[in-house]
Amino acid sequence: MWGENMCGIAGTVSYEPLHEDISQRIQLALNRRGPDQNGIYTSQNVTLIHTRLSVVDPENGRQPMVFAQGENEYALVYNGELYNTEDLRRELLQKGHSFRSHSDTEVLLHAYLEWKEDCVHHLNGIFAFAVWEKRNRKLFIARDRLGVKPFFYSAMGGEFHFASEIKGLLANPKIKARIDINSIAEIILIGPGRTPCCGVFDGIDELAPGFCGVFESENLKLHQYWKPEDKPHTDNFSQTVEKVCGLVTDSIARQLVSDVPLGTFLSGGLDSSIISAVANDSFRKQGTELHTFSVYYKDNARFFKQTKFQPDSDDIFIDKMNKFMGAKHHRIEIDTTDLVNALEPAVDARDLPGMADIDASLLLFCKEVKNHVTVALSGECADEIFGGYPWYRDEEILMHDGFPWMKNSREYFLRPEISEQINATNYVRQRYENTLRNSQILPNLTPHERRMKEMVNLNLQWFMQTLLDRKDRMSMYSGLEVRVPFCDYRIVEYLYTVPWEMKDYKGREKGLLREAVRKLLPDDVLWRKKSPYPKTHNPAYLAAVSEKLREVTANPNAPLLQFVRKDALENLLRDTNPVPWYGQLMTTPQTIAYFLQVNYWLTKQKYF
Repeated sequence: MWGENMCGIAGTVSYEPLHEDISQRIQLALNRRGPDQNGIYTSQNVTLIHTRLSVVDPENGRQPMVFAQGENEYALVYNGELYNTEDLRRELLQKGHSFRSHSDTEVLLHAYLEWKEDCVHHLNGIFAFAVWEKRNRKLFIARDRLGVKPFFYSAMGGEFHFASEIKGLLANPKIKARIDINSIAEIILIGPGRTPCCGVFDGIDELAPGFCGVFESENLKLHQYWKPEDKPHTDNFSQTVEKVCGLVTDSIARQLVSDVPLGTFLSGGLDSSIISAVANDSFRKQGTELHTFSVYYKDNARFFKQTKFQPDSDDIFIDKMNKFMGAKHHRIEIDTTDLVNALEPAVDARDLPGMADIDASLLLFCKEVKNHVTVALSGECADEIFGGYPWYRDEEILMHDGFPWMKNSREYFLRPEISEQINATNYVRQRYENTLRNSQILPNLTPHERRMKEMVNLNLQWFMQTLLDRKDRMSMYSGLEVRVPFCDYRIVEYLYTVPWEMKDYKGREKGLLREAVRKLLPDDVLWRKKSPYPKTHNPAYLAAVSEKLREVTANPNAPLLQFVRKDALENLLRDTNPVPWYGQLMTTPQTIAYFLQVNYWLTKQKYF
């Protein structure tokens, strides 16, 4: 078996050695990501820091992992899992490498020894890691192709600092929690999304998905080693269906490998049901029982109202799937009061304002799930890849010349003097156009087919990143590892080339995916209309967050009012038919809660 690497990583290459108390402070800031084991590597002016949730091979999987080769010494810190560990181990054994443990950490280190910077092309998994070459005084950094694992950094004044989370950087006194006009633009005009590579705080960046880099001689050089490339699709429909089925089931199977208790999230929707069905089949063959987990909200059944985005409640489909599988189901109910109270801890977890109660509910959910399992599989990313969101199918939204999940003019909320400095329309427009310009798309496609490829790129680089941020930070806050099988780069590479008419089989969202897995699921679950992540419909939630925002607007010293118009917030509190803030998940209650999170974020760090 291979080692779990549910953990936090950090490090610094600086002119002066990092004092031990600062290293420990950084370690403590990342402790929730891995509270069981700590490790620090120091050499000359380099420090590598690791926090680990120990679940397998505690001694041999320790990090930072150091390997001496001739006159050189290599030290690795790594967060993630490799899903082709055994394939790599066999290949490396044939090349003369030997191993002392079963951990994928050791396999990754030897992969770097063998292939150096090219090692990333051999990896199938989710990862963020750094390797220090002592003799060459060189730090190599890398992040997985789709950005499942986080990697934030600060490169200033000839020094380099990095960490899994922003809080790990801010624990270093050299890095201040500063915000500037661009920070405000990100929070109000883009949030809860972020411009690719942007860490929102002044001087903090994020290594983009599919990028690696080298820091040496006081300089950082970055390189994009992967992005989706458009190619002619030569498979017919039946071959495409067979290939999709194989890719999806193989990805799920690879991610079921674990030496610790593992379960699945189950909403009754297509994506989580596919994962649960494949997992359940695997568990039954091994004579064990799968545990599934669903989130409920107190009194939701009483207040649920059908909409075009959410035509039916999840409960009946969750029951159908569990009856179909015979799995052990856990129903985790969240009370309205707890949901409101979790808005601030959700900011603490993300280090930024996030998706309001959509974040907070996952935070509470993961905390309870951790009482039963250490690893869970979740259905994120299928909608981006297979075309499940409303904006893939609604012609008005599809052809909207801008981000499809942000049709409202957010500039309205900014104070005039702030808006003038930002030039809000250009700020958003430039980012949208940059994404389209950097999308690799074959020439001579029909306008509609080209637009669908643009939509995939917009979703992969923007909307999906917001959800992956949410998934990582909310789960790791309780030391729960959540894997996302649909985020396998092989699935993305193949599906990117598949024409829309195949993805849109039977005129249904994710029609191709449904056809590919039709033997796995009951028909009524298989063809259920897409339903978004469950959220509360209890009017008590809207009342509670509205009251809290009224308290903020009544305080002339509230940090939020330094750059947001009070009258705009008051209008939001009165609005009965607003445009959603960020897709169908964030309507009026979530928009109000988002501004509460922004105010807390500003207050917490004493920016003003």
